[in-house]
Amino acid sequence: MKQLDLKSVRRAVDSHIGSRVRIRSNRGRHRVEVAEGIISETYPSIFTIQLVNYVDEGTKTMSVSYADILTKEVQLMLCS
Repeated sequence: MKQLDLKSVRRAVDSHIGSRVRIRSNRGRHRVEVAEGIISETYPSIFTIQLVNYVDEGTKTMSVSYADILTKEVQLMLCS
């Protein structure tokens, strides 16, 4: 899905609250982090994702800005 501006990114994320997603984030210097979680809440500048594969540490929350998605630093893919 191609996003053109921050408002369309925010609307797309709002429409998928509670959905399971796979997150691929570019951490720089050829480091890529992949995680799976559920979109839990949205705020004006960021949204939060409850990560799932952290059994030892309990639940872990990751916050992502809409600008990161727009600049392709973070990619979201819906899990089926």
